[in-house]
Amino acid sequence: MKFPALSTSKTLNFPAIFMEKQKIPFQIFLRMISVQGKTNRSGKSVQALSKNNSGSISIATTVTEERDRVFDSLRNDKGWIHFVGIGGCGLSALAMFALKQGYEVSGSDIGWSSFMDGLQEAGALLHIGHSVENLQRNAASRLPDAIVVSSAIPQHNVEILYAKSVGVPVYKRDHWLGKLTQGYNLIAVSGSHGKSTTASMLAYVLDSMGDNLTAVVGAHVPQFSGGNIIFGDGWNFVLEADEYDGCFLGLSPYIAIVTNLDWEHVDIFQNEEAVKATFRKFLSRIRVGGHLILCGDSEGAYSLLTDGKLPIGSHNWSGLRSRPLEKCSDSYNITTYGTTSFNDWHASSIRPNLKGGCDYTLCHQGCSVVDISLQIPGVHNVLNSLAVIATVVTLFSDQSPINNTINCVSLHLNNFIGIKRRFEMIGTINGCHIYDDYAHHPTEVSAVIQAARQRFPNKSLLVVFQPHTYSRLAALKDDFANALRDADQVVVTEVYAAREIDEQNVGGRELAATIIGPPSDYIPSLDDVVDKLAFQISEKPHRNIVVLTLGAGNITTVGPKLLYELRRRLQVNS
Repeated sequence: MKFPALSTSKTLNFPAIFMEKQKIPFQIFLRMISVQGKTNRSGKSVQALSKNNSGSISIATTVTEERDRVFDSLRNDKGWIHFVGIGGCGLSALAMFALKQGYEVSGSDIGWSSFMDGLQEAGALLHIGHSVENLQRNAASRLPDAIVVSSAIPQHNVEILYAKSVGVPVYKRDHWLGKLTQGYNLIAVSGSHGKSTTASMLAYVLDSMGDNLTAVVGAHVPQFSGGNIIFGDGWNFVLEADEYDGCFLGLSPYIAIVTNLDWEHVDIFQNEEAVKATFRKFLSRIRVGGHLILCGDSEGAYSLLTDGKLPIGSHNWSGLRSRPLEKCSDSYNITTYGTTSFNDWHASSIRPNLKGGCDYTLCHQGCSVVDISLQIPGVHNVLNSLAVIATVVTLFSDQSPINNTINCVSLHLNNFIGIKRRFEMIGTINGCHIYDDYAHHPTEVSAVIQAARQRFPNKSLLVVFQPHTYSRLAALKDDFANALRDADQVVVTEVYAAREIDEQNVGGRELAATIIGPPSDYIPSLDDVVDKLAFQISEKPHRNIVVLTLGAGNITTVGPKLLYELRRRLQVNS
């Protein structure tokens, strides 16, 4: 399939169904009925088919038939659901989705998070701290119809134990997601990094094209009216599929995206091979006749295709061009993307643009197709956009001429502004720009520093990094040190422990001492970090500098406090 080169400067005549935000389902799911068994829109399988380990097809059975029955009854009756760990990015999205569906929702967590603000406004009853009383109404005469539990919550949690003792069904997130997405045309976005941005970008593009999709993402998306969800009634369901605790193994996607693969969640996975084993199980969940969209630039992700041997028609990791992968065990189609030409879709001539993002030339099997322009910076976001393009083309290959589809996707990618805590601008004062990012793994730290260099090539880069969990820091300390050495100055705080206690004998001090190159300070207290930086920057108020706060903990407070303190000291109004 070759396309003529197209120019984005030309006037494009898009079909009205793509250009207007109509709520018209594309009914793509109907293409699957012949191989999947008939499935109705309510999510009840008339005939649920699955692959067993031998690769053959059999009618699926489950040991959780009673919970399935309760789930179906709950869906019809619109009962009360309680979420344990509701403040997390994943569970908060499911709670918001339940509210949109009309359920009564409550939840608990050990502390307040920003995700809980929107839930409270939407009508959820929220509790700080875990207690039996959170599950009791009317002097314990009324109990939740079900509780859904975050993967980060231990099984000895008091609310879980009480629910089980009184017969309230308890769902882990994986089983709940599996039931929730059953009957949809599920597009599951997985990977060690980039899941939230890719899922958000894909959902935004599909929604802008007029698809009446549903989407659940583990991050706040400014362009979603629902914050971290889109609630539609079409066939397509875009889901951020998390590998933590094997959560995505309850899914049965029609399209699975793998953005990359690294040794992440070191408290769950012993090494990278353990991560690969879990991802291979996930790929076995792809529906027969479905699709895998995979980043061929990621050695870890690409290794999922080989499993020790190269399938027929595959290419070697060495990067030598050969025919693209089309089938895997005659089960599902495979499309690869990346920045190298052996991928089915690849980006060439990547360059910064005047919007602070990236432009590149989209190529298909070595042929130039169209120029793409993004508002968000970094090669990692170029890769994310390629995943979106490959997925949308896969979805609509039978619905519209390919050129029209690609041009339409290009238009909407250009309008995507990104998500919260992903190179998010906090503010600017004089020559100082303050940004915040969720990066908490060495690969992510490297990517965001590269993005900052791209957007601000002539500015000094000061990185404030808060390590997230002792286990991750202990396992990846040297990798963090190598990633941070690309900054001009580094401040390392104490570890944000999250669910862990310090059993590793390693902390922020040890990381700061390991960084070779830029001046590196260990300042454990976030308030002290604000004071130090405010003093340093105020001494040279017109210095061209970018302050980048990185981490998955409460490092988010540093940027706004620093901006406020600088304005106070320099007496500059907003």
